Amino acid sequence: MAEQTSTTDIEKPAKTPPAQLVRGLLPGLGLCAVAVAVALGINHLLPAVSPLLIAIVIGMLLRNLTPLSTAFEPGLAFSAKKLLRLGVVMLGLQLVIGDILGLGAGMILVVIAIVAGGIGATMLIGRWMGIGFTQRLLIACGFSICGAAAVAAVDGVVEPEDEEETVTAVALVVLFGTLMIPIIPLAAGALGLDAMHGGLWAGASIHEVAQVVAAGGIIGGGALAVAVIVKLARVLMLAPVMAVVSAVRRRQTASTGGKRPPIIPLFVAAFIAMVVLRSTGIVPDVVVNAASVVQNALLSAAMFALGAGVRVRSLIKVGPKPFALAALSTIVVMGIGLGGVVLLG
Repeated sequence: MAEQTSTTDIEKPAKTPPAQLVRGLLPGLGLCAVAVAVALGINHLLPAVSPLLIAIVIGMLLRNLTPLSTAFEPGLAFSAKKLLRLGVVMLGLQLVIGDILGLGAGMILVVIAIVAGGIGATMLIGRWMGIGFTQRLLIACGFSICGAAAVAAVDGVVEPEDEEETVTAVALVVLFGTLMIPIIPLAAGALGLDAMHGGLWAGASIHEVAQVVAAGGIIGGGALAVAVIVKLARVLMLAPVMAVVSAVRRRQTASTGGKRPPIIPLFVAAFIAMVVLRSTGIVPDVVVNAASVVQNALLSAAMFALGAGVRVRSLIKVGPKPFALAALSTIVVMGIGLGGVVLLG
């Protein structure tokens, strides 16, 4: 009689020891650290140039101009996902709910209109242009809420199969946001807006917090403070929007039998916790300032990793449609923001 094989005799795949996993991440993380140092250094010399844009460009140049060892890949993949989400969490420490409520009900309604109208219009225009759902959503949230951080949040919920969609959205949001740094101050002056209203418009329209700071500084006359608060009000919309996106994604995966995302992703819940913590007033300013530096470093590392995953030939295949959608989304967000600021008087 043949001897039966016990299930206990079947060899199970050996798990990789934690120390080995860490060692595997080190080359890629070290490369990211060097890129972050370069990006932040250039940003220090040229504050108007976003470190995120610098980092993603460095990553793309490195990938396409030099052979990149496979030893770097685990650390790059870790940075593109985990560090990106951690950067979003750290962003929560820059928000104080009391400051945002101080804008008044009118401006808060304008912020809601910008986010809802910007996302809705971008999704509709993108569908009309024949752009896929995920690419549209990444661009819509990035341009309407808070730039690369919003793209990262959407990426964490929908987990697109094609990472180049995420890279494209990040590149577009950083590029167009940077172009708006001189455009908004010039347009505000041409329209006769005073410093306060110019600052409100800058915060309501420009994509990245760092870009808002640059534009607010150009406008001058107290515009910077109000611009940043309005921008942070848009950042706060990240949580409810991600909850809606997650709910939609859960319905989609329920019909296809795929993996269902959580109602609120863990990193979004952590972002909310950081907002609440900062709003209590118990976090020292030195910690807030340090968190801002860490946040920029984390997001820059993630942008470098995303850029290092892009091959220019593949990016060229994207075509002009995402660029056209980005331009139209920018116009929509600027238009809603200007209309709201003018109506508030």
